[in-house]
Amino acid sequence: MIEITESAQGYLRELLEKQGEDTVGIRVYITDPGTPTAETCIAYHRESELREDDEKLSYEDFTAWIDARSIPFLEGALVDFAKDRMGGQLTIKAPNSKVPAVSEDSPLEDRINYVLHSEINPGLASHGGVVSLVEIVDAEVAILQFGGGCQGCGMVDMTLKEGVERTLLEQLPQLKAVRDVTDHTNRDNAYYQ
Repeated sequence: MIEITESAQGYLRELLEKQGEDTVGIRVYITDPGTPTAETCIAYHRESELREDDEKLSYEDFTAWIDARSIPFLEGALVDFAKDRMGGQLTIKAPNSKVPAVSEDSPLEDRINYVLHSEINPGLASHGGVVSLVEIVDAEVAILQFGGGCQGCGMVDMTLKEGVERTLLEQLPQLKAVRDVTDHTNRDNAYYQ
């Protein structure tokens, strides 16, 4: 799944030695996995943050906890450390982090993001707009936020109802509603005033 080179292990071990006793290792995860905005992250992992579904990888003197949702997107990932005259640099290469890996078994959040990024946002981009998932509430309501040319746009209600909502509800029947939480009073970049 993920490879942490010996030099990276040494660097991470040194960082962890400087942390408090409640730090039990590192956490590797991807924000917005399978989307163009995916970012691979490494953070300190504290005992209070342990999750049952995380995968545990044991190394000499430290543990790496892999976020369960990120596992398929970390396939072939490499964490490396290269020393240089400024001290060195930790690099993370995760070639599959932005590749959609969505199936019927994927979490609803991943499936919504896949539809938004692969089908809806390319159309909105022609007007300088974008829509993103903020959260899912009540296990079946998608809370969305518009940006760019869609924020404050006079046609956003039609875009939401006839485009975004219709597409999401047709493709994801377990989704019952879509809500927009965008502040549309700011019309500075709106495509249609």
